[in-house]
Amino acid sequence: MLEYILKRIGQTIIVLFFVSVFAFSLIRMAPGNPALLMVPDGSSKEVIAAMEEKLGLKDPLPVQYFRYITGVLRGDLGDSTQYRVPVSEIVKNRLPNTAVLALVSVLAGLCIAIPLGIFAGARRGTFADFFAMFMALLGQSLSPVWLSVLLMMIFANWFGILPAMGMDSWKNLILPVATLAYPMAAQITRVGRSGMIDTLGEDYIIATYAKGISSFEVNWKYAFKNALIPIVTLVGITMGSFLSGTVIVETVFGWTGIGQLMTQSVGVRDYAMVQSLILISASLIAIINMLVDIINSFIDPRMTLS
Repeated sequence: MLEYILKRIGQTIIVLFFVSVFAFSLIRMAPGNPALLMVPDGSSKEVIAAMEEKLGLKDPLPVQYFRYITGVLRGDLGDSTQYRVPVSEIVKNRLPNTAVLALVSVLAGLCIAIPLGIFAGARRGTFADFFAMFMALLGQSLSPVWLSVLLMMIFANWFGILPAMGMDSWKNLILPVATLAYPMAAQITRVGRSGMIDTLGEDYIIATYAKGISSFEVNWKYAFKNALIPIVTLVGITMGSFLSGTVIVETVFGWTGIGQLMTQSVGVRDYAMVQSLILISASLIAIINMLVDIINSFIDPRMTLS
């Protein structure tokens, strides 16, 4: 087990290295000159050249990358041309907002999807199974843009019971969480149902029923454990995508997280901010995937043999 964990940590470090190279290279290949954003309009070529020298843009690329990665390891992500402050300060203020939105959305989705998926799998072919799959298919079919606008129109405009935008109170969290949680719950419901159906057909489950153990205990104590692995994997992928920036939801509902920040930074060509957000987003996904694999290895130790 320890060998497997160390192996996954080593693989993640390699992935993070390539992510840093990608983030560094992507911005260098983008059109435009970052120095132009740091000087007043109409500045002379000498002023622009001096700014390029200050930013280190005339140094060889390996030197620029080394300076960049050593700064990242120290927590220095550069300065934002849009806000004129260090990128790390802005990210430090915005990332918790996205983290809260992501965590609450995942927890809400799990509270709905896990019982529903297990119940649908255990009651295969019944009306409850049909209803659960209908709602799951509907959730996977809805566009986040359309769903967010629909929820805003119904609960904010028509009934006026929830705020449409902002972060003034806990009520502002309900609509964006619903927009994120419903499609995720739909996926987990389908995955959980499929896992339960496969597991309930195993010989050891049939033998467990023969011992007179109740259906409730069989479903939750024995079958659910084996159906949990794909669910944990899906939750990890979803959590990574949420933390990497819920661009659409944060923009529609005015939620000041890193997803909204990414949209704004791309629009004003804030290179340092975009580069840092790409690095942070990809790093979060890589780390969460590593943690998911480690958790799954504890659920099913046979995974360490692969």
